[in-house]
Amino acid sequence: MAFASSEPRGATTSAKIVVAGGFGVGKTTFVGAVSEINPLRTEAVMTSASAGIDDLTHTGDKTTTTVAMDFGRITLDQDLILYLFGTPGQDRFWFMWDDLVRGAIGAVVLVDTRRLADCFPAVDYFENSGLPFVVALNGFDGHQPYAPEEVREALQIGPDTPIITTDARHRSDAKSALITLVEHALMARLK
Repeated sequence: MAFASSEPRGATTSAKIVVAGGFGVGKTTFVGAVSEINPLRTEAVMTSASAGIDDLTHTGDKTTTTVAMDFGRITLDQDLILYLFGTPGQDRFWFMWDDLVRGAIGAVVLVDTRRLADCFPAVDYFENSGLPFVVALNGFDGHQPYAPEEVREALQIGPDTPIITTDARHRSDAKSALITLVEHALMARLK
């Protein structure tokens, strides 16, 4: 999928973005915070089936989970619309990732640094697929316990992949993460 459109000047270009990460990291919140439309959510109440499977240590008040995807839209510029697809975080739903990622120009991988290991599958997925991605450290309780470079070292991510801090609850932070991703994906295509 190319950024440039073959449509006449002034036409709108759209692009697909994936928002991924581990269980309870803030993907649904991120899509909801930045979407200019009422986001489509496929949230289901967590049941006893997830007991012992989903780690609720840092998400104790979480009562629902995404079972298919979240969908939202944001106009970044008068001629650029992003369609956002949030992935489910539990590994039992990963079979949907290939379909959700198809046609995407890039991904935002949300990371909760209190549970760093939860982002490894998403980082591995995008590294192996060659899809450009940014790592967005989602600050919980209003603080970031680790600097981006500390996380880069822990994840063994090369210097070309942007690592940024964000707060998935705030529209401006989510929008900034998307802009960073679009710029990164464009530069990756130009190389």
